[in-house]
Amino acid sequence: MYHLSSLQTKAIAFLLTLFSAGHLSGQGLKNYGNNYRDFAGKAYYFGLSFGVNRSNYQIVHSRQFIGNESIKIAESNDGPGFTVGIITNMKIGDYFDLRMIPSFSFVERNISYTGYTNLEDNMTRIESTFFEVPFQVRYKSKPYKDVKLYVVSGLKYGFDISSKSRTKRLTDQIRLSPHDFSVEAGAGIQFFLPYVIFSPELKFTQGIGNVLIYRNDLQESTVLEKILSRAFTISFHFEG
Repeated sequence: MYHLSSLQTKAIAFLLTLFSAGHLSGQGLKNYGNNYRDFAGKAYYFGLSFGVNRSNYQIVHSRQFIGNESIKIAESNDGPGFTVGIITNMKIGDYFDLRMIPSFSFVERNISYTGYTNLEDNMTRIESTFFEVPFQVRYKSKPYKDVKLYVVSGLKYGFDISSKSRTKRLTDQIRLSPHDFSVEAGAGIQFFLPYVIFSPELKFTQGIGNVLIYRNDLQESTVLEKILSRAFTISFHFEG
């Protein structure tokens, strides 16, 4: 988990530095590209978003974890996923956008338990299909020819539409709430092409709501106090 978080921090810090440098260098530049001029007058953008992600859980142990004699380690392992969404973008002046990107996100995350003996080791695999609605604010630099840099942040609500079937199928495992709220922050680059705006984007998502449904009859649940979702996503936006 530490290496994933370190990668997320470095990637976003790099793009924030790149954004700052681009904004400063573009203060006196009026050399706008022809493609940018074609899009500059549009108040609304619509498009499609495709992304890949690595996600896991931030686990907070309960007091019972310290005194238990069976489970030595309870941790989350990274899993892959992908996201597809529809973009609605409204410009607020030259530098700000309001964005909503309803999406379907397919993710896989694991919670592994290591016991004091090998017989007690086990792993819970959690495969989810989320319908997500992110609300974002985007701040963009001045354009240099047909390129802009930007940072973005916002709130996201997600509903796991596969939660009910998973609960029925896995009655002896921990249960998670289908509702999830999170904050997002990221950065990207806009390339203004002849017919479309192409934007690769890096984004980190951190859950702010505890998704653990406590089960007093299950030791794997009693050793946990909170489970928070988090993910690192690389997205490719196509808008026009």
